[in-house]
Amino acid sequence: MTKVKVFANILKANDTLAQKNKKLFQSNGVYTINLMSSPGSGKTSLLERTIAALKKDLNIAVLEGDLQTANDANRIKKFNIPVTQINTDGACHLDANMIDNALDFYDFKNLELFVIENVGNLVCPAGFDLGEDDRVVMVSTPEGDDKPVKYPVMFRKATVLLINKIDLLPFTNFDVSKAKRDALKIKPDLKIYEISCKTGEGLDGWYSWLREQVKKKSGNRL
Repeated sequence: MTKVKVFANILKANDTLAQKNKKLFQSNGVYTINLMSSPGSGKTSLLERTIAALKKDLNIAVLEGDLQTANDANRIKKFNIPVTQINTDGACHLDANMIDNALDFYDFKNLELFVIENVGNLVCPAGFDLGEDDRVVMVSTPEGDDKPVKYPVMFRKATVLLINKIDLLPFTNFDVSKAKRDALKIKPDLKIYEISCKTGEGLDGWYSWLREQVKKKSGNRL
């Protein structure tokens, strides 16, 4: 019972800071997503593709979260956009306090899209609100199609599901229909895009959705 109370207190403190973060994003009209997946699903590859496609139209910034190294941030730096790396040093997720501590590195008055790439994990990040507008969860075909049923909380709290590496479907036993069906049972209004960050297949739909969300949010600038 004591452990439950301690965890509840941690989440309450996190939610308070998450609301602070959200207020900052909202006051500046910056659309913010929390991007989550298992390690190796392709989050950073997705960001590289997305930034390359949208950079001319949108002011984008990225916050990278990982256990160690600055490898992901270094991959994003080549696009000459604001990027910061948070190393959790063993923690399996980002929390609102980590985000709050990093926000001074960004000029939100001149941003439109802010992407938080969370630590690779389908369990821990699901419990921590960061102040984002939407959560985007990615799975990849080599991982198997059972992720929605194994990690329902992650999918229940997501707005978008990206099924990546569809170019590898012929070499896996991933059942796209099953994965989509299971995910929609958990979250009936979940938006789903089948994509390949290697070939670019399916990414236009994802880009269009992002542009639409940014446009909606930018109308709220104070």
